[in-house]
Order: sequence, then C-alpha cells, then structure tokens
Amino acid sequence: MNTNGPTVRGIALAILSALAMVGCTVGPDFVPPKSVTPDVFERTQTAQAPSKPVEADFNPDWWTLFDDPVLNTLEQRLAGANLDVAAASARLRQSRAEQRVAGAAALPTLGGAASYNRERGSENGILSLLGVTPSQSQPQSASGSAPLGVSAMPGSKGSPAYDLYQAGFDASWELDIWGRVRRSVEATGALSDASFEDRNAILLSARAELARDYIALRDTQSLLEIAKQNLDIARDSVKLTRIRVREGVTTDLDVANASAQMETIESLIPTLESQRDTTVNAIGVLLGEEPGALREMLAASREVPTLPERIPIGFPSELAERRPDIKRAEAQLHAATASIGMAKADFYPRISLNGSAGFQSLQLSSLASWASGQFVVGPSITFPIFEGGRLKGTLQLREAQQQEAAIMYKRTVLEAWREVDDALLVYDAEQRRHERLASVVTLNQRALGIAQQRYKAGALDYLDVLNVQKQLLDAQSKLEQSKATAAENLITLCKALGGGWESTYARGVAAR
Repeated sequence: MNTNGPTVRGIALAILSALAMVGCTVGPDFVPPKSVTPDVFERTQTAQAPSKPVEADFNPDWWTLFDDPVLNTLEQRLAGANLDVAAASARLRQSRAEQRVAGAAALPTLGGAASYNRERGSENGILSLLGVTPSQSQPQSASGSAPLGVSAMPGSKGSPAYDLYQAGFDASWELDIWGRVRRSVEATGALSDASFEDRNAILLSARAELARDYIALRDTQSLLEIAKQNLDIARDSVKLTRIRVREGVTTDLDVANASAQMETIESLIPTLESQRDTTVNAIGVLLGEEPGALREMLAASREVPTLPERIPIGFPSELAERRPDIKRAEAQLHAATASIGMAKADFYPRISLNGSAGFQSLQLSSLASWASGQFVVGPSITFPIFEGGRLKGTLQLREAQQQEAAIMYKRTVLEAWREVDDALLVYDAEQRRHERLASVVTLNQRALGIAQQRYKAGALDYLDVLNVQKQLLDAQSKLEQSKATAAENLITLCKALGGGWESTYARGVAAR
C-alpha cells in the first residue's frame, strides 16, 4: 500500500496543477460595437402631414395603430400559424441543440461496458512465447484456474478455448487549458442568438406582409365599390341619352358613347374581383390556411383603415435593440470573434485525463470479486508538430471572416438608418399628396354635376360629360390608392423601426 501512495498522490497533484492552469482563454474577447445614431428622428419636427410620427415609447404591436379588429385578429394568429415562422423556430431549436452539444465537450465523458467472449489463442502466435507450441504436450489441465492459454487439456496439444467475462467503466476529460472549448461554446451561443434574431426577422417580415395584403384587400374592395358606383352613373347616362334620342334632342352617337363608357367601367369589375380573391388567398397562405378558407371572414367590404394622428416611433438609441437584423449582425460578429480563439487554441497542446476501471475473470462466479478488479489511470498530451500550414491558414481565415462580419455589421446599421429616414420621408409625402387628390375628387364631382345639368339643358355636348366622368373615376381611384399607399408606408415605417416580434414567444419555442 505504501508503494502505491506516492503514485496516487502524484496523479492527484498533476490533476490539480492542470486544473489550476484552466482559465487561460486565448483569442480576442468580444466587445459589442458602438453604432452611430444619426439625427434622422429630427424629421418628426418638420412633418407637415396630419398623421405625425413623434418620439415616444414605441408599441411593438404596431398594427393596433390602425384600430381594425379584423387585422388585429389576423396578426394574433400569425405567430403560431405561419409556416415560415414555424420553420425558423425549428432552426432556432436546432441551434440551441448545437450549443448544448458544444458545451458537452467541457465535461468529462463516462461510459460503461460489459462483455462475454469465448476465445482461443493462436498456437503459432504470441502464446508460443509463453511455452505453448504445436508439438508440445502440457502436463497441466486447463480447468479454468490455470493461467491464460498456458495449460492444455490432457492428451492435447496447444492452447485450449476459454471463457472471458469483463465489466467496467471508461472515463475521459480534456482539460480546456487554452479555452478552445469555451470559445466553441461562446461561438455556438452567438450563432444561436443569430438564429433567434433570424426567427424574429422572419416574423417581422411576415407581419408586415400580412398587413400589406390586408390593406391591399381593403383597397381592392373600395376600388370595386367605386367602379360599381360609377357603373350606376354610366347606366343612368345611357338611359338619359336614349330618352333624348327618342325626343329628337340628340343622336345615336351620344348613345354609343355612353354605352362605350358603361362597358369600359364594367370591364374593370372582373379584374378587381379576381384581385380581391387572390389577395384573400395570399392572406390565407400567410396563416397556413387552404385557398378560400378565409373568404367568409374577409368577404364583407371595409374601407382602408384610417391613419392615427400620432405615431410613436421610440427613440434613436433604441433602434439597434429592436431591429433583428442589427442584433443578428452583432451576434454573427461575436461568433466570428470567438472562432479566432478556437483557431489559436489549436496551436497549443491538448491535455486529457483518462481512466478505466472494471473486472475481468475467466469464471462468471468470480467476476465481482476484488481479485478480479483492474484499473488504468493517467494523463495524455497531444500537440501539433507539423501541420503543413493548416493551423496558420485556419487562423488567417477566421481573422478575415471576423473582419467581414465587422464590415457587414456597419453596413446593416447604415442600411437600417437609411430605411427609417426613407420611411419617414415617404410617409409624410404621401399624406400631403392624398390631401391634394381629395381636392381633385371634390372638384371633379362638382364638375360632373354641372356638366350633367348643362347636357340636360342642351348647352353641352355629351362627349364633354364623358370626359368629366372619366376624370372623376380616375381621381377617385387615385385617391383610394393613395390612402392605401399611405397605410402601407406606415407599415414600412413600423417595420423599419423593428416592431412586430415577441421575444418571450421565441425564447419559449427555443426552450421546448
């Protein structure tokens, strides 16, 4: 026992010394980059439109600004029904699993095994060194208590077959002295965060697409109502011209012109109806529904939602925290930085602690006895000597990838601010255009009333009436489309501000 004491203590001291060295992590530590905050939000002070963006707490559920209960219901269903979001959530769970796999490398591995073998050694092999030869007859009997493969059966030659029972455990632990495993866990954690932001970006895009499709549907329904109203006017005009022909006041030319105008307006209706139905199908796909499943829910015509008077857009310092693409770019930069440490750690030796313990016996009955025990324990070290430039090349590759990730982060931030600035500009401009178009419609309605009265009095040619009616229809269509465009610009602004995803939901999916 005394002779074994120093050996065990020596192994323990070696382990403690190695553990004391753990904590040295090579490679650069990640420092979150600082992004600039341009004075883009100053445009809120110069906005002239009725619906004004203001610096106030941003509402992530931005679609509620439209105060449309149908849209609210659709958006509430989206996160759990959209297939693209579901696929992104599955990828998020995959990244979480990969992070767990990487973390397992920092822990010891322990495995158990048991076996039974019926064996016979080769007479011409290594057993011949023990005195067993093909021509030699052994005086002892292989009763099971004799040494392995030495004794033969009475009257036989060579080594007999025997039973071998084994059971035990193997353990191994690579000491993460240089932080290679820690950097690997750091990198996979950052990539998992990037996957989380990917899911958020997809959800944000899906919400914006759903809102745009909904606005497009209401726009199409409104245009359809306008066309039907103008069709009624055109039909009345045809009746009027026919009466005037019978009275001898005008000719069939006016009837032909009025009928052509009526047919032109009526030709718009099938196209608008098909656009309405295909838009309903597009909304259904976003919610994972079959074509026509939402037809009843969306059949009733509704106007394009009106714009709110105030649009809370948050504060400039919060943009980088809300936009998933910026946070994803930061996570990718983090992963690229951690991968440099992994590449540098490969230049250093790897030290592992290995051990095995178990039992071995020629008889099952004695397998569990203390005399059948055996063990092996000790450290091992491996280190690179010649890699043909592979390690240096890998390090250069990781450093170049980190530089690219830093550039892409800067580009993402710059693009984000450009999108916000553009969205603020077009949102204000379209509203001012809408005001001018509303004046045009009012003037055209007045002009049509005057033209119809003068035509009835015989003071105006019917062709002039048709021109005024065409101008009114065109102005009404442009006004309705401008209203929809302004609503879509609000959606674009809210998307640029990074609203529309729920961190609690996404992290809950990741945990499952």
